[in-house]
Parts: sequence; structure tokens; C-alpha cells
Amino acid sequence: MTETDSRPSLLIGVIGTSTEVGKTWVTAQLLATLKLRGTRVAARKPVQSYGPDEIDTDAARLAGASGEEVIDICPAHRWYPIALAPPMAAHALGRGPVWLSEIIEEIRWPADVDIGFVETVGGVRSPLACDGDSLDLLNRLGVDRLLLVADAELGTINAVRLTLAAVGPTPTVVYLNRFDPDNRLHQLNRNWLVEQDKLTVITDVHSLARAIEDVCEAA
Repeated sequence: MTETDSRPSLLIGVIGTSTEVGKTWVTAQLLATLKLRGTRVAARKPVQSYGPDEIDTDAARLAGASGEEVIDICPAHRWYPIALAPPMAAHALGRGPVWLSEIIEEIRWPADVDIGFVETVGGVRSPLACDGDSLDLLNRLGVDRLLLVADAELGTINAVRLTLAAVGPTPTVVYLNRFDPDNRLHQLNRNWLVEQDKLTVITDVHSLARAIEDVCEAA
């Protein structure tokens, strides 16, 4: 598929309560599942930083799942091989400032995409550019929905609440990653978020894929 200025029928921003909660793993699993079900998908990781010895970067894993070229997921000049927030990593590498407007201008989508995913970095307020964070990027892009990836363990209720308070009214689905149905704490966390906070909480990728497909069909 050729790159165009078109926008996916449904644009989803992927955020996390913090770093290392599994945003990329969840997004990759979701991309692969939706693709197998016949949905036309694409993913973008507009900027990425990673350890210098890391080969399997976030963009590489997303490309493997979506079938796209890795440089379409994230332009090569936006790869920063140092484990810092991207604007800090760019500075440490002597590669100049990272500006949000430039990152947004570089995002291009294939034609006729049903569902597009934009994966952010770290937590929702983690610096993504010198003049903006992950939430600023998604607000500027005007995403239709948010997918909030959270850990199922102790502390997730507080983390989910704080993240959603920052996000505001954008419709959001919460995915509890690493959820173990036999773990009493995981069950209690899910039940509290559903019953007390009235949130949509999903704990398996296939159910998440079906829920997103339903939203896309209703759009």
C-alpha cells in the first residue's frame, strides 16, 4: 500500500499508565489478530528510544505484526538508541531538538486503512518531543479512541485514574495486561474499575479486537 495523506476510518491512540506496561506487546497482538480477521490495519510509532543493544525495537515488533516496513512505522531518523525519553535521547546523541509539529508532519498512512494505531512513549505525560508529550501528540492528531494499557497488579487503580484524569473526555478502553483470572488481586482490580469507576475493561486480546471492530463498524 502506498503512503498517502489519508486518515484511517478509525484512529486509536495507544497510551500506558507508565513505561514497561506492555503497550507494544498489546498493540502487536491486536494488529496481528485484526489482520487475521480481515481488517485492514496500520500502526505508527512516530518516535522511539531504546537500549543501544536492543535489536527488537517497538517499531520492529509493530511492523512484524502489521506487515508494514519498519521505516513506515517509525522514520529511521526518529530512532534514538539510548534508553531515555526521545527528546532527552536526541540531545544526548547530539542530534538536535525534537519538535512535535515535525513528528506530526512525518506521519503518513496507507490508503484504505480500517483501523490505525498510534503508539506513544512511556506514560501519557512522558516527553515525546521538546515541546510536547504523548497526550499532546494524540490531541493534535485528534484520535477517535484511546486504548489505555495498564498492569493488572497492585497500584493499577490509582494509575488508571490518574491517567484518565489527564486524558479527559476522549472515549477510552482499559486493557489490563498480564491479567491472570486465577489471581484474586487481578480480579478485584478489574471488578473495581468496572463496577466503581464504570470503565470498559478488557483482559484478553480477542475480546479487545472484537470491541474495536464493533466501534469501527459503528463509525
